[in-house]
Amino acid sequence: MAKDASTASTRSERFAALALPHLDAAYNLARWLTRNDSDAQDVVQDAYLRAFRAFDGLRGDVIRPWLLAIVRNTSLDCLASRHLGGRAVTYDDELHGDPEPDGTVEGHPLDPQTLVMRAQDRQLLDGAIGSLPLPFREVLVLRELQECTYEEIVGILGIPAGTVMSRLSRARARLAALLAKE
Repeated sequence: MAKDASTASTRSERFAALALPHLDAAYNLARWLTRNDSDAQDVVQDAYLRAFRAFDGLRGDVIRPWLLAIVRNTSLDCLASRHLGGRAVTYDDELHGDPEPDGTVEGHPLDPQTLVMRAQDRQLLDGAIGSLPLPFREVLVLRELQECTYEEIVGILGIPAGTVMSRLSRARARLAALLAKE
């Protein structure tokens, strides 16, 4: 019995060491897919539970693509069960505001006009990304925001590399068109 407890503890520690560094990436992906902070939190919690249950099936120590695939599938389950596909992204300054709370970039203060313009640009970009159809939004978020490789995206989405490249190209073109309208 002591051996089982030791093995479970080692398994939990290994999972924590491999999975927790990707918690922010998991949340960001879930938020972009569900377009809702509360749903994203629920998705990540559920995804991490699913990942922990299936952790013994993971080969090696490269967990990020495997974990993000679980987050994606859990997000899609959430969308299907709650019919959230058409809900708009809301802008939250605390989530999308300047990355440095003191209003500086690389230690240099920004004037108020520049801060307002950046906030407006972020709001515009968030809205444009949020309005993309889910297949385009997910591939764009994975590549540009999560900085996943094409190979990782293929593994996460379970689609051929050519489809990833095609969707990414179309997503970028649609995003550019949406931003050009503004």
